[in-house]
Amino acid sequence: MKTYDYVIVGSGLFGGVWSYLARRQGKSCLVLEKRDHIGGNIYCEEQAGIHVHKYGAHIFHTSNREVWNFVNGLAQFNHYTNSPMANYKGEMYNMPFNMNTFSKMWRVSKPQEAREIIARQKAVVTGEPKNLEEQAISLVGVDLYERLVKGYTEKQWGRDCKELPAFIIKRLPVRYTYDNNYFNDLYQGIPIGGYNVIIDKLFEGCTIETGVDYLEDREAYNRLGERVVYTGTIDSYYDYCYGKLEYRSLRFETEVLDTENYQGVAVVNYTDRETPFTRIIEHKHFEFGTQPQTVITREYPTDWQEGREPYYPVNDEKNQKLYEKYAQMAEQEENVIFGGRLAEYKYYDMDKVIESAIRRAREKM
Repeated sequence: MKTYDYVIVGSGLFGGVWSYLARRQGKSCLVLEKRDHIGGNIYCEEQAGIHVHKYGAHIFHTSNREVWNFVNGLAQFNHYTNSPMANYKGEMYNMPFNMNTFSKMWRVSKPQEAREIIARQKAVVTGEPKNLEEQAISLVGVDLYERLVKGYTEKQWGRDCKELPAFIIKRLPVRYTYDNNYFNDLYQGIPIGGYNVIIDKLFEGCTIETGVDYLEDREAYNRLGERVVYTGTIDSYYDYCYGKLEYRSLRFETEVLDTENYQGVAVVNYTDRETPFTRIIEHKHFEFGTQPQTVITREYPTDWQEGREPYYPVNDEKNQKLYEKYAQMAEQEENVIFGGRLAEYKYYDMDKVIESAIRRAREKM
């Protein structure tokens, strides 16, 4: 008999949902985490009485009623609505692109006026877009692209938009209403008390080891459990036998400021190329905080290398072909379940991770 039913590698949302569902069936779980805390990228730290999203802004949104009910069974959610702003060389624009944006940019007030301007500007691209720049202009026109898309995207990917493939931007939401709600989902909010409330519930009753690397002693850990749930990078699991998958990473600069309100909104994107960071997060606004101080975080996109956190998979044709080779190997594993954004080399919103974990648990548990 082995000590645990499951050895769960990684303590993010996929591993957390799996462990929660397993524990409810009376199964035992050993959770292994490289970092010195559990929770993956939704982990929060308290500073100045404010719940700080340590690894970037996480705003929960979904149209899946089952997922919404699931997370509300773990924590109470507030009514936060994501309404970010864009700062282009000191000028402020509403996101996503809507009538408030168009009114500021072109001094128009009617949807038809905005439609006509965008239609004229889109017409400069003829034929199939050859790169991201042409793709973006064909969707939203020149002005929106140059002020609110180009610089931000080039910082995010570390390359000129003319050098990026068109498929990276499949769509750019344009609304001809005065609606600043970024998401179209039915449900949206932030857990009251921060995401650690959810993390603690998900892993309740598990044996947890932090600061350990499963891959450095996998045989010993495998002997402890009947099955492994692996949520780390899939290429590292197979010792990079086909080569390394590519990612973009992020660097965060966080500081406490002696002011009650720094920018008036939780998220401001800096869309000019010259500003080195992509956005500033003011964390207290996620929970409508009234603390005397505030905490802000600047996000700087960086190239990924060993030792940095892989955030965004580079889902171009080369990397997708490489991933498929690893995925075929993973399908042959009898006692290892691969799940989550790193194991599946996929950018997942939080609700989609939970949805995936629930589905896989029904199939495999």
